Amino acid sequence: MNDKPAPVLFRMPIALRWRDLDAFNHVNNSNFLTYLEEARIRWFDSLDEEWVTERTAPLLAAVQINYRRPIPYPASVMVELSCERLGSSSVTIAHRILSEDGATLYADGHVVMVWVERASGRPTPLPDAVRRAAGG
Repeated sequence: MNDKPAPVLFRMPIALRWRDLDAFNHVNNSNFLTYLEEARIRWFDSLDEEWVTERTAPLLAAVQINYRRPIPYPASVMVELSCERLGSSSVTIAHRILSEDGATLYADGHVVMVWVERASGRPTPLPDAVRRAAGG
């Protein structure tokens, strides 16, 4: 078994907003998912190739997140994405939310994105741009 972490595909800094906080004065857990979503969309957009069309689109099939530490305010964080697994119609994207200097891990886990035909909802092959960018 290979325990070596997958190479980072994309990094995105995020400056926290006051409205991201909860009653305990740290980032609300639901905002972690928003940060991850923003990083995924920015990564897909950075491919400069088609990853969504009028005919096909990605759907979030599964989310797994481990909340390791609360994110204090004020702060900036770094979201890192890497490819955990490539399938025929899906990609499992590992994610980490870290302090800006990388010293503190706030969350990690992964999501499964499945590409589907919009009309039928049936899986469709992973776009070539995503497959290449993810290392396939």
